[in-house]
Order: sequence, then structure tokens, then C-alpha cells
Amino acid sequence: MIVIVDYGRGNLFSLSKALDQIGARHCISDQAAVVHRADALILPGVGAFGDSMAALQARDLVAPLRDAVWAGTPLLGICLGMQILATAGDEFGRHEGLGFVPGLVQRLPAPQASDPEAVRIPNVGWRRLESCRADAMTQKLSDGEMMYFIHSFGMVVEDANNVVATVRVNGLDVPAIVRQGAICGCQFHPERSGEGGLALLARFVNQGDAGLSRPQNKSNRRKLS
Repeated sequence: MIVIVDYGRGNLFSLSKALDQIGARHCISDQAAVVHRADALILPGVGAFGDSMAALQARDLVAPLRDAVWAGTPLLGICLGMQILATAGDEFGRHEGLGFVPGLVQRLPAPQASDPEAVRIPNVGWRRLESCRADAMTQKLSDGEMMYFIHSFGMVVEDANNVVATVRVNGLDVPAIVRQGAICGCQFHPERSGEGGLALLARFVNQGDAGLSRPQNKSNRRKLS
């Protein structure tokens, strides 16, 4: 069973509907015991870095997430959920992250008037991915796949080998997909990125236990507490 981690900071409905579309068995939960039992975890996120970490801590979910990941449970972080996989973030002061992907989250560079490809910050809209290396998550994506982004901050990783794909923002190649072992992160919203986003979610589901994927029906989704 895939568990979408509910800590009050993610678009759970859209993500759940996307998992329904690819026939993935899943539930939504804010309970540590459910996180511990998960076959795979998805960590969504909307808002600010420090606030999201505080929300996880308030629900006593930080230690269960770390225990599950260190035990080998696959994890996909989406948007802010990817950012808090980092060591720390600089949004409204320095805040500790989950520490799964060594790196720091920093504000995106401001646009320059002289740049014809300048992007307003926050970076909102469909942007082209640039592949950095082969990875199971991107096997079925075409070159230059477009994904939907909404963010003002980006991850700066310590190990370039952790970067699977980037997006160009005001002269900077910002990590768009990262991976460290079974830990993956997408800076964009795959649940809002059409067929390409659904394909990426399906790759995450299918890379682990075959039991994560089932024919689509109403029992695919449930709320656990």
C-alpha cells in the first residue's frame, strides 16, 4: 500500500486522483503506525519549508518517516515535499530538513532584464526538463518533457550524481528530479503534469513491490487514521 503522508501541507485530492488514474492502491494518513507499515510513501508539499517541517513535527511524523526510509521504504517527495528531503532550507531563516538528500534549499535567482528567457519568480507554469542521467523514473519520458512547476526556491545538492533532471531558471540549472537510492524527489507537480506526470508516478509505483499497483477501482483509495 502506498501512503500519502497527510501533514496539512499538500494537495491530497489531486494526488489521490492521479494515483487512481494509474491504478495504484493507496491511502491518505497522518498516523505514524501507518507510515511504518507503508510499502511506499509520497510526501506532498505546498507552502514554506520551516512551516512544513514544523507541521511534520507537530504530528510526530519526522521520526517515523526517517525510520521508514532508513529501512528501505521508497519515498517520493513532490514540490515542497522534495525540498524538505534536503539537509536544510533558507526560506524565512535556516531550518533543518529531513536530511535524506544532502543539500540546501535556496531562493531562485531573480530575472535579469537583459535575459530574453527570464522567468518571473515564483516560477509558475510548464517548463522543459533537461535530463542529466539515465534513471528508472524517467525511462518513459521523452526528451525535453514539459512538467508543471510552482516554486520560488530550489535545491542545491552536494552530490551532482543525485540529480536526474534539471529545469533552467534565470541562468541556473535547478534540480527538477533528484534521487538517492529509493528516495526520489520531483520539484514539479506530476499530478498536474498530464500524461508525462502520470507516467512518472507510474514509474515510481512500479519500481518497487509489484503489489503497489492494482487494477483501478474504488477500493484503491482510503483514508486511514
